[in-house]
Amino acid sequence: QVQLVESGGGSVQAGGSLRLSCVASGFTYGSNCMGWFRQAPGKEREEVAKISAAGGITYYADSVKGRFTISRDNAKNTLYLQMNGLKSEDTAMYYCAARGSLPCSSGAAPSEYKYWGQGTQVTVSS
Repeated sequence: QVQLVESGGGSVQAGGSLRLSCVASGFTYGSNCMGWFRQAPGKEREEVAKISAAGGITYYADSVKGRFTISRDNAKNTLYLQMNGLKSEDTAMYYCAARGSLPCSSGAAPSEYKYWGQGTQVTVSS
């Protein structure tokens, strides 16, 4: 069965760093555009970053550009999100997701993603 398992979340002080990982199984990971989302309490789930199937094209939300880096290792079926310069507003549950047959370029809505992980909590204190 399809599984996306995130790890690496935790509590850090503002300005700190975390690296999230997401291990995929049960589907053709290397053929999927992959994304990271986050959702804070009372807010909508928002796309933070996404990366093309081969890893050559990346997209970032303006709020994280220059601070977060998405990458992937297709040999290990693993997606990463390096988060530097963390701010209190980055506090949220972070999810990895796979787009299935849709290319990265077609949009950023959660409904465009086919598979989801359970999430990992990131808390940034100021």
